[in-house]
Amino acid sequence: MKKKYLLGAIAVVVIGLLAACGQTDHSTSNGEEKKTIVMGTSADFPPFETRDNNGEIIGFDIELAKQVTKELGYELEIKDMNFDGLIGALQADTVDFVASGMSATEKRKQSVDFSAEYHRSGEMFVTLKDSKIKSMEDLNGAKVGVQLGTIQEEGAKKLAESTKIDVKTLNKVPELIQELKSKRIDAVYLDRTVAEGYVSELGLAAFKDESSGTPGMAMAFPKDSEIVDEFSKVIEEMKKNGELEKLEKKWLEKE
Repeated sequence: MKKKYLLGAIAVVVIGLLAACGQTDHSTSNGEEKKTIVMGTSADFPPFETRDNNGEIIGFDIELAKQVTKELGYELEIKDMNFDGLIGALQADTVDFVASGMSATEKRKQSVDFSAEYHRSGEMFVTLKDSKIKSMEDLNGAKVGVQLGTIQEEGAKKLAESTKIDVKTLNKVPELIQELKSKRIDAVYLDRTVAEGYVSELGLAAFKDESSGTPGMAMAFPKDSEIVDEFSKVIEEMKKNGELEKLEKKWLEKE
């Protein structure tokens, strides 16, 4: 992961909306109408989505969404919001789909439809380098930070049923990292790929969650959306032709 992207994500916590939702038609060079499609994301989750030093939203999910929508003939617009508001935005028709490192859980499937999965990470607990917490056995009595509305929040609450932990929720991952560095929490529970980036760039420590497997990431759509299948078809084709692997090497593999 590139350091400037991650540090930019820590610095930028409160972010405005980039575009208004709507089915706006744009004329192409040959005069054909090109329909705008609006994507929701939470740009605080490097390397999947974050802001660079110029404030532009970049990352694995962003580039994937651009490639898929271009293939399908859409003009892509992006709305940046808190992660826990993304499903509500789909249900309110303020965005057409979501690409935001979202795991396709059975619980979420009750509210939205998902495309084909495009990535699977797993989870990790991030701690300070000198922390005495080095494994899940050491978590008893710890304060654990999670991002609101994520699969990690669900996992931490489930863990709290068997292990004495205090779960703290915040809207943005950079806020959680700052809480950890300030020693107001003992660990942050994150997607593995995201966790490894922070560990590498900020000199933190981490250990894997060995408790259970998690579903893969997918794009989310309103229930009974007519465009899910066409998005899934492009994603599956990108798996076959190597384009998805290229994106993974660019954004998700360590340099």
